[in-house]
Amino acid sequence: MQLPVELLQSLQGIQGFSKDSFVKVHESGEQVTSVRLNPGKKNMAADSAAVNTVPAELGKQALLSPVPWCSTGYYLSQRPSFTLDPVFHAGAYYVQEASSMFLEQAVKKVLPLHNSGVYRVLDLCAAPGGKSTHLSSLFPKGLVVCNEVIKARAGILTENIIKWGNENVVVTNNDASDFKRLPGFFDLIVVDAPCSGSGMFRKDAEAIGEWSLQHVDHCAKRQRRILEDIWPCLKENGWLIYSTCSYSKEENEDMLDWMNGKFDMESKSIMEEEQWGIIETRSGSGCPAYRFYPDRVKGEGLFMACVEKLGTAPAEPGKGKKLLNLDRHGQKVLEDWIADAANYDYVLLEGEILAFDRNWRNDISVLMQVLYVKKAGIRVGKMIRDELIPDHELLLSRLISSNLNQFTVDLDTALQYLRKQEIKGNVAVKGWAAVVYHGFCLGWIKALPNRINNYYPQRFRILKH
Repeated sequence: MQLPVELLQSLQGIQGFSKDSFVKVHESGEQVTSVRLNPGKKNMAADSAAVNTVPAELGKQALLSPVPWCSTGYYLSQRPSFTLDPVFHAGAYYVQEASSMFLEQAVKKVLPLHNSGVYRVLDLCAAPGGKSTHLSSLFPKGLVVCNEVIKARAGILTENIIKWGNENVVVTNNDASDFKRLPGFFDLIVVDAPCSGSGMFRKDAEAIGEWSLQHVDHCAKRQRRILEDIWPCLKENGWLIYSTCSYSKEENEDMLDWMNGKFDMESKSIMEEEQWGIIETRSGSGCPAYRFYPDRVKGEGLFMACVEKLGTAPAEPGKGKKLLNLDRHGQKVLEDWIADAANYDYVLLEGEILAFDRNWRNDISVLMQVLYVKKAGIRVGKMIRDELIPDHELLLSRLISSNLNQFTVDLDTALQYLRKQEIKGNVAVKGWAAVVYHGFCLGWIKALPNRINNYYPQRFRILKH
């Protein structure tokens, strides 16, 4: 791997950078693979959270050791074929770069009541969904808005949010400037900014050819535009977590200095003392931040900083889009499908039933009024002649009842199902049933007298053999 000479020259003198070891670790060809388990995913066999159960195929193929800065993160000793692991498709874990999991430490520092607080959170540049799924787990009672401006990437984000299964998530497909319609709305905004990508050279060697000082400058200008657009919708005393996967000072410490001059803000240290090989650095104006170097930590390049908004913030927007309630009879039908069904609001939108925490009803209606919303809460399904036609989202969600009919399958049958092939076998009860592999739900089948219909979504099916 031939690193850009201009990059190495530009990093000289930056705290924590050691040219010889930095070059050596890139030339070594070492690949670090890590995953984050899903604490909200039900294991239908053990009636427990997935975080307490190492997913079966991972346990067979790799030894796990903890990521020290993430309570649910693990390193793998080798990289298995995730595409051919059914529990990956069930959303029992997310494949995520370990350094990015440091988000958990930032959240714990700035919002220590994140587990119980009713916070509004925005992940602005969210695709493919690593930080979004992490945030939805860190804020189980919060509302997490995950946005991606690029339409195709917003589709990938939506798929990963569906697999993760939490009802406290809204997916939007908007430019940062559109969020100016939500003044003072969010308690926390995470901006994992589009960047020049030097921190991911080990993962994506092709990115080396795209790197240049001109590209760094272009990215810095775009980052400033994004931050300027998004700042108004942060509450007074709200927090912004800024990160990049770039080593360049122009996109990192210099960006903090620009923010410090532009906004009424105060930066915050995340760690009290040096830990884990992570480097605490300071911008020119004294703002603390954190650098991850792959020769110092078991992970890729990352920069992260936390800033608090001071001064006053404008009032929040008022009422949003009018939402139509599902009738009482329909809600009664859902009691057979949803655990603790009375805890949720159910609305009809274009014939589909959506479920979400009733505490967030008005907020979701506001978001639907001012943004392009791709997904809100959990799509339960459609009601046709007093019968629910269940959606794939419902089965993969943490709302699903444990009392459903189940069709337990082995690995070969699970993969046939995920390829949307014909399934054979005996289902004890005719009708809708959950396909279950090692305790994790994969999707729906409908058992008829002479066949089994495979209802796995066509757009999610795997093609690899």
